[in-house]
Amino acid sequence: MPPVNSEQRRSDTASRATAASPDRIYEAFRDPRSLMQWLPPAGMTGRALEYDFRVGGRYAIELRYDEGTSTSGKTTGDTDITRGRFVELVPGRRIVQSVEFESSDLAFAGEMTMTWSFDAAADGALVTVTADNVPSGISQADHDAGLRSSLDNLASFVEPTRN
Repeated sequence: MPPVNSEQRRSDTASRATAASPDRIYEAFRDPRSLMQWLPPAGMTGRALEYDFRVGGRYAIELRYDEGTSTSGKTTGDTDITRGRFVELVPGRRIVQSVEFESSDLAFAGEMTMTWSFDAAADGALVTVTADNVPSGISQADHDAGLRSSLDNLASFVEPTRN
């Protein structure tokens, strides 16, 4: 396999304000059942195949496109499987993880780094996700839509209910 030229790789980022505290947001990552309730973008469902939430811990996640979704998966026709490890965990502040797609397509090869940052704000927190070294096979428009969808899902999951 030819080496991947990291100079040609890009970084994508998205942010969203939420009414939840940084600690509450961090907690939404700790349990794989909670994670799978909000992480899959619109048009997808997910399941954790492996999830060891600690520095150095490994994970594997399968995201499945809903029936009728026109986008094809990277692993199979309707799935994306990612594997990686947790690089840094700072409770209430930041999560850094490595991500690799299971795919025979070289356009999805290489290790991407995802950094989730939670910054306290007046009414909750600003959540920012940055993906560095994004594989060329992931279009910037699709990635942006997916990141924003996951952030919207996260906000709905962690924000206190209003009665």
